[in-house]
Amino acid sequence: MSRIEATWKDCGPEIDAFLVCSRENRVYLSNFTGSTGCLLIDGDKRFLLTDFRYTEQARRESPLFDIIQCSRIYEEVAKLALSWGWKRIGFEAQHVSVHEYLGVLRQYPDLRWVPLTGIVERKRQLKDNGEIENLGQAAKIAERALSLVLDWLRPGVSERSFQLALEHAMENEGAQGVSFPTIVASGPRGSMPHARPTDRLFAEDDWVTIDFGAVYDGYHSDETVTIPVTKKARSGKLPVIYDIVLKAQKAGIEALKPGVSASQVDESVRRVIIEAGFGEYFGHGTGHGVGLEVHEAPLLGPMAPGDMMIEPGMVVTIEPGIYLPEVGGVRLEDMLLVTKEGCTPLTSWDKSMTR
Repeated sequence: MSRIEATWKDCGPEIDAFLVCSRENRVYLSNFTGSTGCLLIDGDKRFLLTDFRYTEQARRESPLFDIIQCSRIYEEVAKLALSWGWKRIGFEAQHVSVHEYLGVLRQYPDLRWVPLTGIVERKRQLKDNGEIENLGQAAKIAERALSLVLDWLRPGVSERSFQLALEHAMENEGAQGVSFPTIVASGPRGSMPHARPTDRLFAEDDWVTIDFGAVYDGYHSDETVTIPVTKKARSGKLPVIYDIVLKAQKAGIEALKPGVSASQVDESVRRVIIEAGFGEYFGHGTGHGVGLEVHEAPLLGPMAPGDMMIEPGMVVTIEPGIYLPEVGGVRLEDMLLVTKEGCTPLTSWDKSMTR
């Protein structure tokens, strides 16, 4: 069954046609990468609606779709609905604003607009071989880049300079771009999980948390390392914290297997940190899915639905952290592919303290 067929099957019998406008879902179903456009599908018809700027690109990237050039998407949907006798149009509820929805209801009252949630996103949780290959390539590009700029991790270099060097190296190694603005948090700034790089200079006794990722053929990588600037940094609280976080990550990786729930994986990680006395300093989830978006379903955290089960083909992160205000922090993150037996890493950076 194709991606489109599987998507349409999940829409249910109460829907006459399904409108897909989110960029990632559109790419997943049609391979169209333009910034503007929507898909409209039913049991056998495939339309791609976009404007003048992208019609040629759409024909190249999406040969299985009928390309319709238009400037007003919903107006064109209404015309197609009239032509094909559609009355009930499903749409992606999580990607349409209340303002937009109310406007559509007002303009096209003869159609019933039915909000649907997670129809395509559920399909995207399970990666096929091509997606796994792209995710692995993205991870390799990012790690090659980090190895090339590791000499920049020395006293006197700024967080911002290191960020720019790493991002430039990723693009030189073949990345289409970066998955997100690289996080470089040194010394006491490591206590901020999403600290933006500043002009702060690395010091001899600093630990530096680096959260980075590359994009390859539309797919993202996501990895975090925490590295001491010099051997002088291996004193104080952070080496102890590092060992706890590494132990917690290993527990999560061991727990990640088919048939367990996402919340159980989080519990296995969180238990290690809580038992070590640092539970209050681990305030985010254990991980998340990675694919066409750097953060996508499934969520591995205390708020994950109880029925969210781990399945073969999922690619997720395991990324515990401990963050001590005014002291610093440690986060370790790897991407893992869930297999029938357990999981296998797509990232390979050695997380032991070898520097």
